[in-house]
Amino acid sequence: MEYRPLGNTGILVSAISFGAGPVSGLLTGNAIDTQREVVRKAVDLGVNWFDTAATYGNGQSELSLGAALADIRTDHPLHVATKVRVQLTSQTDLRPLVVESVKESLARLRLPKVTLLQLHNSITHQRNDQPTSITPEDVLGARGILEGMKEVRDAGWVDHLGLTGIGDADALCTVMRTREFASIQAPVHLLNPSALRQTPPQLCDPDFGGFLRTAHSLGMGIFAIRVFAAGALLGAAPSPHTLKTPFFPLALYQRDEARVQKLVQQLGSVSVVRKAALQYTLSLPEIASSIIGFGQVDHVEMAAQIVEEPRLSPAELASLEHCLIVA
Repeated sequence: MEYRPLGNTGILVSAISFGAGPVSGLLTGNAIDTQREVVRKAVDLGVNWFDTAATYGNGQSELSLGAALADIRTDHPLHVATKVRVQLTSQTDLRPLVVESVKESLARLRLPKVTLLQLHNSITHQRNDQPTSITPEDVLGARGILEGMKEVRDAGWVDHLGLTGIGDADALCTVMRTREFASIQAPVHLLNPSALRQTPPQLCDPDFGGFLRTAHSLGMGIFAIRVFAAGALLGAAPSPHTLKTPFFPLALYQRDEARVQKLVQQLGSVSVVRKAALQYTLSLPEIASSIIGFGQVDHVEMAAQIVEEPRLSPAELASLEHCLIVA
């Protein structure tokens, strides 16, 4: 396994991380034996970062991950990241919402603390411009979310603070430029690298506006999420989560699916596209780790094998990006 610096945190993170979200469905389901087998295989192959959230399966992901990790003994440090998503009402003091969420997450995870706590809401100019989105002021205000995140860090419940990179690019940059957040995770994949790479507007849906370039310039650790475009780059059918989520809806999946079919025609097969998709994010120098939702043991094994291969050269990256233009 390759390990890379996570920004300025001093942590070395595995090039692939274990995503415990609802798209793969593994840790939000009830297949306890499979959960333990897949988590164990990931640890055996060197994965040291596990990403979950309080909202994944309404806490089920944290419960499952906590149970699976409790059975594992290793000499190498394992890192767990979780998230808080606040539901805004008329309440003006947002700090207690953060504290209570983290307290519940730690209980489900069976941990005294996590390495990283990430804000899970989108950040936009106005509240609810996007589903559950909040404003920079909600984050940075005197009784805002950041103050609550600092409280739990000061209490020793979390080591570092991070963001989920969804929302308006300039609103996200306003929050990042405070330098209060050590990391950010955001959608970066072969069909849409616009959060990081300059991408013609007609080739990205949506256009994320390059905010990860600001994150990189600030020394933040960057995680790529949606590496396989919620399964479209795997040639898979949309997951049950994709059929109901407001964040990455079915219509977007179907547009991505149509573009994948064109890529298959150019590159030769779904398996070649699948491999190229992971190689792409692994080869972007700004990305510390690619978060992948594993569903089976062989998924972890295949991803680990790809990590062992040389990174794509700048010319090879450009060639893949050219395929998007043709597609």
